[in-house]
Amino acid sequence: MNNYFISRDNFFKFLENLKSEYDVFVPVKSHDQRFYKKYESQTDDILVGEVRPFEPLKAFFTRAREVVAEDFKNEIPHSNDKPIAIVGVKACDLKGFKVQDFVFNDSELQDPFYIKNRTENLIISADCTCVIETCFCVALGIQPHPKDNFDLNLSEQDNGFLVEVGSEKGNDLVKKYSSLFDKPEQKQIKKREELRNKISSSAENNLKESGVPHQDNFQNIIETNYESDIWADEAKTCVECGACTIICPTCHCFLLYDQKDDEKMRRLRVWDSCMIKDYARVAGGANPRPKLFMRLRNRFEKKFDFFPKVANLYACTGCGRCISACPAKIDIRKVLKRLVENARNK
Repeated sequence: MNNYFISRDNFFKFLENLKSEYDVFVPVKSHDQRFYKKYESQTDDILVGEVRPFEPLKAFFTRAREVVAEDFKNEIPHSNDKPIAIVGVKACDLKGFKVQDFVFNDSELQDPFYIKNRTENLIISADCTCVIETCFCVALGIQPHPKDNFDLNLSEQDNGFLVEVGSEKGNDLVKKYSSLFDKPEQKQIKKREELRNKISSSAENNLKESGVPHQDNFQNIIETNYESDIWADEAKTCVECGACTIICPTCHCFLLYDQKDDEKMRRLRVWDSCMIKDYARVAGGANPRPKLFMRLRNRFEKKFDFFPKVANLYACTGCGRCISACPAKIDIRKVLKRLVENARNK
């Protein structure tokens, strides 16, 4: 990959230029909370590094609620909005693309909404510069610095960013705004590697402290523990809010419904959650998963059994969002640890 350097001042000039082509979203930090906001101008709260914002990246590619058909027209009601440029995307979220792509772009029935966003939107990722308690990406084989699925990647330096080009789209942007980019110095590349190694070590220490097993130990843990009491024990505090699936970068289930007013009929798609009781209910009222523990088990089964079998990857990124979002304090790391230990004892 080609490497460049961009000073902090030139970086914000670059964002200003991007605004003519994209709606630009940047990560900001307020009271220890990180989230995306639309970029209007340079402000002190913009934070490219640190860790992932709280919102999942999927929110920019499959909207929580969107119109997929109007009346009985054949045309797909695509939005006329500008494409989006998302800045500061982290490696854990980029892994989520591998699951979302498998569902919406690699199957025989491709989703035109997702594909349009995937094609047109711009990803400017960034290395993590710290680790928070809920991070466990390295357990899923992810390093806290992006390796693929980005157009440009930023690695923080004292006075700017080292820039890696990851796609033709990214390369075209560097050429278009070449006056803003410089050739990097060898010491800058060395510093990037040193910081990456430091953050990776911190992430590994996180695993040791929390006792989270590595994904090499996950094989067959769902099947072996299918009838275990672990599911009922972990589900007993669940309030069935669906926060874990809504905030997850790989969860992708949706519900279609029709809405009619005096002018037209529309079909809408909204995010759905397998943790909700009515999710699996069929006509006549039958439900294959009437108990809450069954729905919790199903969520883990899909992530750690179904996807490895059909797509050769675990549908978890170790981002830790579900841990933070769960009001019942259900910790996916604790559940995985219990499943691995119980499987070993059988």
